[in-house]
Amino acid sequence: MPTTFSPREPATDAVGRVAGEPVATVVVPARDEERWIARCLASVLAQGESRLQVVVVDGGSMDATASIVAEIAARDPRVELVLHGADSIPGSLNAGLAAAAARWLVRVDAHSTIPPTYVASVVGHLETGRWGGVGGRKDAVAETAGGRVVAAALSSRFGVGNSVYHYGSHARVVDHVPFGAYPTETLREVGGWDERLAANEDYELDYRLRRAGHRLLFDPEIRIAWRCRDSIRDLFRQYVRYGRGKADVAVLHPSSLKPRHLAPPALVVMLLGGAAVSAVFPVAGLVLAAPYATALAVAVVTARKVPMWTRVSLPAAFMAMHLGWGVGFLTGLASAIAGRGPRRRGADRRRRADPADAWEPAVR
Repeated sequence: MPTTFSPREPATDAVGRVAGEPVATVVVPARDEERWIARCLASVLAQGESRLQVVVVDGGSMDATASIVAEIAARDPRVELVLHGADSIPGSLNAGLAAAAARWLVRVDAHSTIPPTYVASVVGHLETGRWGGVGGRKDAVAETAGGRVVAAALSSRFGVGNSVYHYGSHARVVDHVPFGAYPTETLREVGGWDERLAANEDYELDYRLRRAGHRLLFDPEIRIAWRCRDSIRDLFRQYVRYGRGKADVAVLHPSSLKPRHLAPPALVVMLLGGAAVSAVFPVAGLVLAAPYATALAVAVVTARKVPMWTRVSLPAAFMAMHLGWGVGFLTGLASAIAGRGPRRRGADRRRRADPADAWEPAVR
């Protein structure tokens, strides 16, 4: 008589973890981060919770990022290097999701550092079963004079608007968390990150999670130190990219657009209109520009804990953020209208897709 075997449930602990499996998979998308990746991974590997899988996805770096990660992986078996090859943050994140072996996935940015309690804190919230995503404060840090101006602008409510993760002081349910931590299976159920997007992929993911009935928790006691741009010019370019990403998300999900998202493009249109009108009616042009100029002045005067030499440059930083985002949003909409938006990029990607892929992470 042949021997039969009954299925055996794997041994689990009090919260249902399978014995021997990592508690969390930390995914770090990286491209050309040779200056910061070692510091980032040192903070991840110094977590009080040592049972980690750390997946670094290199998105086609042209510098020594991949070799630095490979050296660290040779010393610490918790670290894995995945060569994605494409300059796509959502693509890299999906590659990390495909490699994730743990029940919880924690995203960490390559030019960030986290405190030793970070993973334990986000996992503790997720293990309650109440949250589809958890995130904390994103504190901008800098090492140069220009970077400190940028950091001051990013910590100002006038600068970042309703993005509470830059300045929030109490826990709350939110519509978006930065560098979120999520149940791995939940991410797979909603299709991962949308690879049609060049930016704003994290907000778009959170939007779909909320549409699926999941709640997102912001906890200001959980903090990540994020290395910001070093110059106002780079800040402007970054916010142009952010604005274009928001326009792409608005094209894909019109209901995700909030009135506050329209403020920067409205400001750009108003200032351009003021400049055009001022050629004929100088006073009218000044009247159109006056409200924003007044708001800039008030924001600079009331900025807290900002040295005087930093205050002098704050207006330029605020303008770089607001006008950059507005310009990016308007040009992003123009691209979509011209047929070069995210829906076209999605169609192109489907034509290039490999039918042999076992799990297609890109959202369709």
